[in-house]
Amino acid sequence: MGARIEAAASGWDVSPVHLLRPIPGIFSLADLDTSATPGFVGSKSDAVRLMQDRGKRLHTLQEKLYADAVAGNGRAVLLVLQGMDAAGKGGIIRHVLGTVNPEGVDHAPFGVPSSEERQHHFLWRVHKALPRLGHIGVFDRSHYEDVLVARVRRLVPEEVWQGRYCEINEFEDQVADQGTVIVKVAMFISLDEQRQRLLDRLQDPHKYWKFSPRDVDDRLLWPAYRDAYQALLDKTSTEVAPWYVVPSDHKWYSRITVMELLIAALESMNLSWPSASYDIDEEIARLERS
Repeated sequence: MGARIEAAASGWDVSPVHLLRPIPGIFSLADLDTSATPGFVGSKSDAVRLMQDRGKRLHTLQEKLYADAVAGNGRAVLLVLQGMDAAGKGGIIRHVLGTVNPEGVDHAPFGVPSSEERQHHFLWRVHKALPRLGHIGVFDRSHYEDVLVARVRRLVPEEVWQGRYCEINEFEDQVADQGTVIVKVAMFISLDEQRQRLLDRLQDPHKYWKFSPRDVDDRLLWPAYRDAYQALLDKTSTEVAPWYVVPSDHKWYSRITVMELLIAALESMNLSWPSASYDIDEEIARLERS
């Protein structure tokens, strides 16, 4: 996909693939405008209409990915969603991945490690959750919790979480070598926007389950989390598995952005419909005789 694409047709002035990659050593999370909508030309209503059209494109590409695996080619896509509480990760799963066949999606939410998981290497549970061939895998939080929460809450010594950056890069290199395209999205909202979203949960009985007192605890630790996220972006955004930093105060923007990132990832795989492994004319004749 070129850097400049047809704004009238796509809604984008500059592709998010090129615009939202943080440059290690230059990008500063402290300077991020979480209310911005970089690269998008239009309004919320334009984005909603565009998602309907682009959702069809994503659906077709996902079906090609699945068909490719049925034909014996082993490839997959892994979408990593990492971000603050209430940043909109669940909305991405519902509104973006909801446009494709659910049979082709592997969803893995990563919460607090279980007692069994704590007995293993931190990547043990991640290996088990990698997407099957032909599938789009979604990590709702991920192995990056082990250099975020583990760092901020001092769950392990510094020399342990410091060493995990290299382990993660090596792990993602291996995953990519095995035929999986990795799309990593870091979603950020302002503290004011987060407060409002959390308040909305507390004011709606149907959303109480989505709130945790720990969400407020983490707000109070935001300066430490910001430093941890900055280090994560600096140390683990690679050519094989780059990060995309998505301002997410506007849910419509984060959704259309992630949809475009997924479409670009799938298009980069040059997928095609598998050719028939049988004689088509013969099978038509057999059906007509049956």
